[in-house]
Amino acid sequence: MTTDSGAQPLKMAQYGTRHGHAAGKLQAMQDSPDVEVVGLFEPDADRRAALEGADGPFGRVRWYVSEDELLSDSSVVAVASEGENAESLPQTEALIDAGKHVWYDKPAGEDWPRWQRVIEKAQAQDLLIQMGYMFRYQHGFCQIAEWVHTGLLGDVYCTRAHMSTTLDDASRVKLARHQGGLFFDLAGHMLDQVVWLMGRPTRASGFFRTDAGDSTSGSDNTLGVLEFENGLAIVDIAGMEPRPVARRFEVYGTRGSAILLEPFEPPHTIRLCLEEAAAGFQAGAQNVPVTTQSRQQTYEQELVAFVATLRGQQPPDRSPEHELLVQETLLRLTGRIEDN
Repeated sequence: MTTDSGAQPLKMAQYGTRHGHAAGKLQAMQDSPDVEVVGLFEPDADRRAALEGADGPFGRVRWYVSEDELLSDSSVVAVASEGENAESLPQTEALIDAGKHVWYDKPAGEDWPRWQRVIEKAQAQDLLIQMGYMFRYQHGFCQIAEWVHTGLLGDVYCTRAHMSTTLDDASRVKLARHQGGLFFDLAGHMLDQVVWLMGRPTRASGFFRTDAGDSTSGSDNTLGVLEFENGLAIVDIAGMEPRPVARRFEVYGTRGSAILLEPFEPPHTIRLCLEEAAAGFQAGAQNVPVTTQSRQQTYEQELVAFVATLRGQQPPDRSPEHELLVQETLLRLTGRIEDN
Protein backbone atom coordinates (compact mmCIF):
# COMPACT_ATOMS: atom_id res chain seq x y z
CA MET A 1 0.00 0.00 0.00
CA THR A 2 0.99 3.61 -0.46
CA THR A 3 2.74 4.95 2.65
CA ASP A 4 2.84 8.68 1.81
CA SER A 5 2.31 10.91 4.84
CA GLY A 6 -0.71 12.50 3.19
CA ALA A 7 0.79 15.96 2.64
CA GLN A 8 -0.10 15.79 -1.07
CA PRO A 9 -3.61 14.96 -2.31
CA LEU A 10 -4.09 11.47 -3.70
CA LYS A 11 -4.63 11.57 -7.47
CA MET A 12 -7.80 9.71 -8.35
CA ALA A 13 -10.06 9.25 -11.36
CA GLN A 14 -13.45 7.71 -12.04
CA TYR A 15 -14.45 5.01 -14.53
CA GLY A 16 -18.14 5.11 -15.42
CA THR A 17 -21.19 7.19 -14.62
CA ARG A 18 -24.13 4.78 -14.81
CA HIS A 19 -24.07 3.42 -11.26
CA GLY A 20 -26.68 4.95 -8.98
CA HIS A 21 -23.93 6.23 -6.68
CA ALA A 22 -21.68 7.63 -9.43
CA ALA A 23 -22.50 11.31 -9.02
CA GLY A 24 -22.26 11.14 -5.23
CA LYS A 25 -18.90 9.38 -5.29
CA LEU A 26 -17.47 11.90 -7.76
CA GLN A 27 -18.81 14.72 -5.57
CA ALA A 28 -17.13 13.17 -2.52
CA MET A 29 -13.78 13.07 -4.33
CA GLN A 30 -14.17 16.64 -5.57
CA ASP A 31 -14.98 17.88 -2.06
CA SER A 32 -12.16 16.00 -0.33
CA PRO A 33 -8.99 17.93 0.56
CA ASP A 34 -7.15 14.61 0.37
CA VAL A 35 -8.02 13.89 -3.27
CA GLU A 36 -7.23 15.51 -6.59
CA VAL A 37 -9.66 14.34 -9.29
CA VAL A 38 -7.62 13.90 -12.44
CA GLY A 39 -10.39 12.82 -14.80
CA LEU A 40 -13.40 10.70 -15.67
CA PHE A 41 -14.02 8.15 -18.44
CA GLU A 42 -17.46 7.07 -19.62
CA PRO A 43 -17.47 4.42 -22.38
CA ASP A 44 -20.90 5.43 -23.72
CA ALA A 45 -20.36 8.45 -25.99
CA ASP A 46 -24.03 9.47 -25.86
CA ARG A 47 -24.01 9.33 -22.08
CA ARG A 48 -20.86 11.44 -21.99
CA ALA A 49 -22.37 14.02 -24.36
CA ALA A 50 -25.41 14.29 -22.11
CA LEU A 51 -23.33 14.83 -18.94
CA GLU A 52 -20.36 16.85 -20.12
CA GLY A 53 -20.84 20.45 -19.06
CA ALA A 54 -24.02 19.67 -17.11
CA ASP A 55 -24.75 21.04 -13.67
CA GLY A 56 -23.27 19.12 -10.73
CA PRO A 57 -20.12 17.06 -10.37
CA PHE A 58 -20.05 15.74 -13.96
CA GLY A 59 -19.82 19.29 -15.27
CA ARG A 60 -16.74 20.03 -13.17
CA VAL A 61 -14.38 17.31 -14.31
CA ARG A 62 -11.96 16.63 -17.13
CA TRP A 63 -13.15 13.79 -19.38
CA TYR A 64 -10.79 11.15 -20.72
CA VAL A 65 -11.34 10.41 -24.41
CA SER A 66 -10.63 6.66 -24.11
CA GLU A 67 -10.24 3.83 -21.64
CA ASP A 68 -6.57 3.57 -22.55
CA GLU A 69 -6.00 7.21 -21.66
CA LEU A 70 -7.31 6.52 -18.17
CA LEU A 71 -5.58 3.17 -17.68
CA SER A 72 -2.22 4.46 -18.91
CA ASP A 73 -2.29 7.64 -16.81
CA SER A 74 0.57 6.93 -14.41
CA SER A 75 -0.36 9.91 -12.22
CA VAL A 76 -3.58 8.18 -11.15
CA VAL A 77 -3.11 6.04 -8.06
CA ALA A 78 -6.72 4.97 -7.52
CA VAL A 79 -10.01 4.94 -9.41
CA ALA A 80 -13.67 4.93 -8.40
CA SER A 81 -15.34 2.17 -10.43
CA GLU A 82 -18.86 3.46 -11.13
CA GLY A 83 -20.17 1.56 -14.14
CA GLU A 84 -23.63 0.02 -13.99
CA ASN A 85 -24.00 -3.50 -12.62
CA ALA A 86 -23.66 -5.25 -15.97
CA GLU A 87 -20.34 -3.58 -16.85
CA SER A 88 -18.56 -2.80 -13.60
CA LEU A 89 -16.69 -6.06 -12.99
CA PRO A 90 -14.75 -6.12 -16.29
CA GLN A 91 -14.03 -2.41 -15.84
CA THR A 92 -12.69 -3.09 -12.36
CA GLU A 93 -10.51 -5.92 -13.65
CA ALA A 94 -9.05 -3.56 -16.25
CA LEU A 95 -8.22 -1.10 -13.49
CA ILE A 96 -6.50 -3.77 -11.40
CA ASP A 97 -4.58 -4.97 -14.48
CA ALA A 98 -3.41 -1.35 -14.90
CA GLY A 99 -2.10 -1.29 -11.32
CA LYS A 100 -4.74 1.00 -9.83
CA HIS A 101 -6.33 0.75 -6.39
CA VAL A 102 -10.12 0.61 -6.77
CA TRP A 103 -13.03 2.10 -4.85
CA TYR A 104 -15.59 -0.27 -6.34
CA ASP A 105 -19.31 0.30 -6.21
CA LYS A 106 -21.54 -2.67 -5.52
CA PRO A 107 -22.32 -5.40 -6.39
CA ALA A 108 -19.25 -7.20 -7.73
CA GLY A 109 -20.87 -8.69 -10.84
CA GLU A 110 -22.41 -12.09 -11.52
CA ASP A 111 -19.26 -13.85 -12.73
CA TRP A 112 -18.03 -15.48 -9.52
CA PRO A 113 -14.80 -16.99 -10.97
CA ARG A 114 -13.90 -13.60 -12.43
CA TRP A 115 -14.47 -11.79 -9.13
CA GLN A 116 -12.27 -14.32 -7.37
CA ARG A 117 -9.61 -13.77 -10.02
CA VAL A 118 -9.79 -9.98 -9.65
CA ILE A 119 -9.32 -10.25 -5.88
CA GLU A 120 -6.36 -12.60 -6.40
CA LYS A 121 -4.76 -10.18 -8.86
CA ALA A 122 -5.23 -7.29 -6.45
CA GLN A 123 -3.65 -9.19 -3.59
CA ALA A 124 -0.71 -10.26 -5.75
CA GLN A 125 -0.02 -6.60 -6.59
CA ASP A 126 -0.76 -5.27 -3.08
CA LEU A 127 -3.69 -3.28 -4.46
CA LEU A 128 -6.72 -2.28 -2.40
CA ILE A 129 -10.26 -3.01 -3.55
CA GLN A 130 -12.75 -1.35 -1.21
CA MET A 131 -16.41 -2.08 -1.96
CA GLY A 132 -18.88 0.79 -1.90
CA TYR A 133 -21.19 -0.43 0.85
CA MET A 134 -21.85 2.92 2.50
CA PHE A 135 -23.68 1.55 5.54
CA ARG A 136 -20.32 0.32 6.84
CA TYR A 137 -19.75 3.97 7.70
CA GLN A 138 -23.21 4.86 8.97
CA HIS A 139 -23.30 5.51 12.71
CA GLY A 140 -26.38 3.37 13.36
CA PHE A 141 -25.01 0.24 11.72
CA CYS A 142 -21.58 0.83 13.28
CA GLN A 143 -23.13 1.07 16.74
CA ILE A 144 -25.06 -2.17 16.35
CA ALA A 145 -21.96 -3.96 15.04
CA GLU A 146 -19.98 -2.75 18.06
CA TRP A 147 -22.66 -4.10 20.43
CA VAL A 148 -22.62 -7.45 18.62
CA HIS A 149 -18.85 -7.80 18.50
CA THR A 150 -18.40 -6.83 22.17
CA GLY A 151 -21.03 -9.37 23.23
CA LEU A 152 -23.55 -6.89 24.62
CA LEU A 153 -26.41 -8.64 22.81
CA GLY A 154 -25.16 -12.15 23.57
CA ASP A 155 -25.19 -14.77 20.83
CA VAL A 156 -26.98 -13.43 17.75
CA TYR A 157 -29.64 -15.88 16.58
CA CYS A 158 -31.60 -13.72 14.14
CA THR A 159 -31.04 -10.70 11.91
CA ARG A 160 -33.81 -9.15 9.83
CA ALA A 161 -33.37 -6.48 7.18
CA HIS A 162 -35.99 -4.67 5.12
CA MET A 163 -34.63 -2.43 2.35
CA SER A 164 -37.31 -1.76 -0.24
CA THR A 165 -37.60 1.03 -2.80
CA THR A 166 -39.85 2.39 -5.55
CA LEU A 167 -38.86 1.41 -9.09
CA ASP A 168 -39.69 3.26 -12.29
CA ASP A 169 -40.20 1.42 -15.57
CA ALA A 170 -36.68 2.08 -16.87
CA SER A 171 -35.12 0.69 -13.70
CA ARG A 172 -37.27 -2.42 -13.93
CA VAL A 173 -36.08 -3.17 -17.45
CA LYS A 174 -32.43 -2.65 -16.47
CA LEU A 175 -32.71 -4.94 -13.45
CA ALA A 176 -34.34 -7.69 -15.52
CA ARG A 177 -30.88 -8.52 -16.93
CA HIS A 178 -29.79 -9.85 -13.56
CA GLN A 179 -30.75 -13.08 -11.86
CA GLY A 180 -32.62 -11.96 -8.77
CA GLY A 181 -33.59 -8.59 -10.26
CA LEU A 182 -33.86 -5.92 -7.58
CA PHE A 183 -32.40 -8.26 -4.97
CA PHE A 184 -29.16 -8.49 -6.96
CA ASP A 185 -28.92 -4.72 -7.04
CA LEU A 186 -29.68 -3.83 -3.42
CA ALA A 187 -29.29 -6.88 -1.17
CA GLY A 188 -25.51 -6.62 -0.97
CA HIS A 189 -25.88 -3.64 1.36
CA MET A 190 -27.69 -5.77 3.92
CA LEU A 191 -25.66 -8.94 3.29
CA ASP A 192 -22.53 -6.90 3.96
CA GLN A 193 -23.92 -6.20 7.42
CA VAL A 194 -25.28 -9.70 8.03
CA VAL A 195 -22.06 -11.61 7.29
CA TRP A 196 -20.06 -9.00 9.24
CA LEU A 197 -22.18 -9.89 12.27
CA MET A 198 -22.83 -13.61 11.72
CA GLY A 199 -20.18 -15.03 9.38
CA ARG A 200 -20.64 -17.38 6.43
CA PRO A 201 -24.11 -18.95 6.17
CA THR A 202 -24.44 -22.72 5.97
CA ARG A 203 -27.42 -22.46 3.61
CA ALA A 204 -28.88 -19.76 1.38
CA SER A 205 -32.41 -19.74 -0.06
CA GLY A 206 -33.85 -17.06 -2.32
CA PHE A 207 -37.44 -16.33 -3.28
CA PHE A 208 -38.01 -14.00 -6.23
CA ARG A 209 -41.37 -12.81 -7.56
CA THR A 210 -42.52 -10.16 -10.04
CA ASP A 211 -45.67 -8.75 -8.50
CA ALA A 212 -45.88 -5.19 -9.78
CA GLY A 213 -44.10 -5.30 -13.13
CA ASP A 214 -44.80 -6.99 -16.47
CA SER A 215 -42.94 -9.53 -18.59
CA THR A 216 -40.08 -7.09 -19.21
CA SER A 217 -39.46 -6.58 -15.50
CA GLY A 218 -37.08 -8.35 -13.21
CA SER A 219 -37.97 -9.69 -9.79
CA ASP A 220 -39.48 -6.92 -7.67
CA ASN A 221 -40.76 -8.74 -4.57
CA THR A 222 -37.83 -10.67 -3.13
CA LEU A 223 -36.69 -12.52 -0.04
CA GLY A 224 -33.40 -14.08 1.00
CA VAL A 225 -33.16 -16.51 3.92
CA LEU A 226 -29.76 -17.42 5.35
CA GLU A 227 -29.18 -20.25 7.78
CA PHE A 228 -26.25 -20.34 10.18
CA GLU A 229 -25.15 -22.98 12.66
CA ASN A 230 -27.08 -21.22 15.43
CA GLY A 231 -29.22 -18.65 13.71
CA LEU A 232 -31.13 -17.16 10.79
CA ALA A 233 -31.01 -13.99 8.73
CA ILE A 234 -33.88 -12.66 6.62
CA VAL A 235 -33.49 -9.96 3.96
CA ASP A 236 -36.56 -8.73 2.09
CA ILE A 237 -36.54 -6.18 -0.71
CA ALA A 238 -39.44 -5.01 -2.89
CA GLY A 239 -39.68 -2.45 -5.65
CA MET A 240 -43.18 -1.09 -5.14
CA GLU A 241 -43.11 0.35 -1.63
CA PRO A 242 -44.77 3.77 -1.35
CA ARG A 243 -42.56 6.66 -0.34
CA PRO A 244 -41.28 7.38 2.21
CA VAL A 245 -39.94 3.84 2.40
CA ALA A 246 -39.76 2.19 5.85
CA ARG A 247 -36.30 0.61 5.82
CA ARG A 248 -35.45 -1.28 8.99
CA PHE A 249 -32.60 -3.39 10.44
CA GLU A 250 -33.03 -5.70 13.43
CA VAL A 251 -30.59 -7.86 15.41
CA TYR A 252 -31.71 -10.32 18.10
CA GLY A 253 -29.37 -11.98 20.56
CA THR A 254 -29.63 -14.11 23.69
CA ARG A 255 -29.00 -11.09 25.96
CA GLY A 256 -30.71 -8.33 24.05
CA SER A 257 -31.88 -6.86 20.77
CA ALA A 258 -31.09 -3.78 18.71
CA ILE A 259 -33.43 -2.31 16.10
CA LEU A 260 -32.39 0.56 13.86
CA LEU A 261 -35.81 2.16 13.63
CA GLU A 262 -37.19 3.07 10.23
CA PRO A 263 -36.19 4.78 8.22
CA PHE A 264 -32.61 3.68 8.86
CA GLU A 265 -31.39 6.27 6.37
CA PRO A 266 -30.77 8.83 7.67
CA PRO A 267 -30.39 7.21 11.11
CA HIS A 268 -31.96 8.73 14.19
CA THR A 269 -32.65 6.12 16.88
CA ILE A 270 -31.82 2.54 17.84
CA ARG A 271 -34.24 0.67 20.09
CA LEU A 272 -31.98 -1.27 22.45
CA CYS A 273 -33.47 -3.89 24.74
CA LEU A 274 -31.29 -5.68 27.32
CA GLU A 275 -32.10 -8.52 29.65
CA GLU A 276 -29.71 -7.05 32.25
CA ALA A 277 -28.07 -3.66 32.67
CA ALA A 278 -24.66 -3.53 30.96
CA ALA A 279 -22.16 -1.14 29.35
CA GLY A 280 -23.89 1.89 30.84
CA PHE A 281 -27.33 0.90 29.56
CA GLN A 282 -30.29 -0.02 31.74
CA ALA A 283 -32.17 -3.29 31.67
CA GLY A 284 -35.25 -3.27 29.46
CA ALA A 285 -36.07 -1.12 26.46
CA GLN A 286 -34.51 2.25 25.72
CA ASN A 287 -34.06 4.47 22.67
CA VAL A 288 -30.44 5.30 21.91
CA PRO A 289 -29.96 8.38 19.72
CA VAL A 290 -27.71 8.13 16.67
CA THR A 291 -25.81 10.98 15.08
CA THR A 292 -27.63 11.67 11.81
CA GLN A 293 -25.76 11.42 8.52
CA SER A 294 -26.85 12.08 4.98
CA ARG A 295 -26.11 9.54 2.23
CA GLN A 296 -23.46 11.92 0.90
CA GLN A 297 -21.74 12.00 4.28
CA THR A 298 -21.45 8.22 4.29
CA TYR A 299 -19.81 8.40 0.84
CA GLU A 300 -17.38 10.89 2.30
CA GLN A 301 -16.57 8.54 5.18
CA GLU A 302 -15.98 5.69 2.73
CA LEU A 303 -13.46 7.86 0.93
CA VAL A 304 -11.74 8.91 4.16
CA ALA A 305 -11.17 5.24 5.00
CA PHE A 306 -10.02 4.42 1.46
CA VAL A 307 -7.44 7.22 1.43
CA ALA A 308 -6.23 6.45 4.97
CA THR A 309 -5.64 2.81 4.00
CA LEU A 310 -3.68 3.81 0.89
CA ARG A 311 -1.53 6.14 2.98
CA GLY A 312 -0.71 3.36 5.41
CA GLN A 313 -2.56 5.05 8.26
CA GLN A 314 -4.95 2.16 8.91
CA PRO A 315 -5.60 -1.39 7.73
CA PRO A 316 -8.58 -1.94 5.41
CA ASP A 317 -11.90 -1.84 7.26
CA ARG A 318 -12.86 -5.09 5.52
CA SER A 319 -10.57 -7.86 4.35
CA PRO A 320 -10.50 -9.28 0.81
CA GLU A 321 -12.03 -12.43 2.31
CA HIS A 322 -14.98 -10.40 3.54
CA GLU A 323 -15.46 -8.75 0.13
CA LEU A 324 -15.51 -12.23 -1.41
CA LEU A 325 -17.93 -13.55 1.20
CA VAL A 326 -20.50 -10.81 0.61
CA GLN A 327 -20.59 -11.47 -3.12
CA GLU A 328 -20.56 -15.24 -2.70
CA THR A 329 -23.55 -14.98 -0.36
CA LEU A 330 -25.44 -12.76 -2.82
CA LEU A 331 -24.79 -15.14 -5.72
CA ARG A 332 -25.75 -18.19 -3.65
CA LEU A 333 -29.06 -16.52 -2.85
CA THR A 334 -29.82 -15.54 -6.45
CA GLY A 335 -28.91 -19.02 -7.68
CA ARG A 336 -26.03 -17.81 -9.80
CA ILE A 337 -23.67 -20.22 -8.01
CA GLU A 338 -24.32 -23.49 -6.19
CA ASP A 339 -25.38 -23.24 -2.57
CA ASN A 340 -22.91 -25.19 -0.46
